[in-house]
Amino acid sequence: MAETGVVHVVDDDAAVRDSLAVLLQSADFDVRTYASGADLLAAGPFGGSGCILTDVRMPDIDGLTLQRKLAESGNPLPVIVMTGHGDVPIAVAALKAGAADFLEKPFDDDHLIGAVRDALAVSARAVRQAVAASELAVRLASLTPKEREVLDRLVAGQPNKVIAHELGSSPRTVEVHRARVMEKMAARSVADLVHMTIALAQAGRDAPRG
Repeated sequence: MAETGVVHVVDDDAAVRDSLAVLLQSADFDVRTYASGADLLAAGPFGGSGCILTDVRMPDIDGLTLQRKLAESGNPLPVIVMTGHGDVPIAVAALKAGAADFLEKPFDDDHLIGAVRDALAVSARAVRQAVAASELAVRLASLTPKEREVLDRLVAGQPNKVIAHELGSSPRTVEVHRARVMEKMAARSVADLVHMTIALAQAGRDAPRG
């Protein structure tokens, strides 16, 4: 069974690309190779889970420049950089710029496979979170303006009586709105609603204003 996600391998050395592809495919990874950073950028944007394994020293677009361009394009995939001996400062710069990991050549096969597997796990988790946030956003959009106001105050910790006073409604009316909010958001408790709004905020979605 293949590992979830695609490993995008970028290296200007054909022999290295082929060697990495064979190694990763033998470990059940789905692999795509690119001879340059420009080739990778032209193939994007990438959907679904995956990771990018790129050499640092390449002509035209080096690994750090590629990493920056990927970030500017909103690339969601974790980036693992491969560096030569003595390139630790470059690797550190890559990590500071958001790289998931770096591998110093010559690297151990098991270390490489482990790093790729970890990156794919991070990517798959991010995809699941994005899907969940999208579903939550749809639920949130189904609320009426009044239900949205009640939701905002519920996640702020306000009791029904306070909400009723602020909205100029009766506690009974607030209870009805609250029940509808819980049903539409598929929440079992106010704690669930709080967790949902946090997830929406982390995903950059429209969330209660609390």
